[in-house]
Amino acid sequence: MSSTYQVGYFVGSLSAKSINRILSRALIRVAPPGLEFREIPIKDLPLYNHDFDADYPPEGRALKEAIASVDAVLFVTPEYNRSIPGGLKNAIDWASRPWGTNSFTHKPSAVIGASPGKIGTAVAQQSLRSVLSFCNSPQMNAPEAYIQFVPGLFSDDGEVTDPTTQQFLSDFMEDFKTFIERVLTVLPRS
Repeated sequence: MSSTYQVGYFVGSLSAKSINRILSRALIRVAPPGLEFREIPIKDLPLYNHDFDADYPPEGRALKEAIASVDAVLFVTPEYNRSIPGGLKNAIDWASRPWGTNSFTHKPSAVIGASPGKIGTAVAQQSLRSVLSFCNSPQMNAPEAYIQFVPGLFSDDGEVTDPTTQQFLSDFMEDFKTFIERVLTVLPRS
């Protein structure tokens, strides 16, 4: 018996024309049946400040509700200055606060990203994995996926033009589904 899993995805770049936004479209196109996706928006969040913990603003509450409504999270992120973008880190800070209400606890996660550089987003992903470890989010650690973005690799709507890349992304998403199933077998949905 197969379940359908709701996957919330974060695009680390705030740009409407982000190559990682295009990558997210490609991942959705090649995902296996049984995964349904919704973007968790982060662009309207104010900067996190501990002073908000007593009375979260609507944007912070909406973020936490969006994460609570999904079974797993997928991070599709660029690399900024050898780390994750500030907007993504800000969203993680909002979601993991106030103390004792961490939205990522036991939420299966995966990380992927694209960059024009040959090492893709390897350093940013390692930084993000460290943060997610602290947030107690079970992570799919393999396969690692560092996509070198070259013009024409994806169409704007996410069609993958290179068969090898398409197969790699399909396998990545199939592995992510299997990972979600395994984690939620041990840590069932609440």
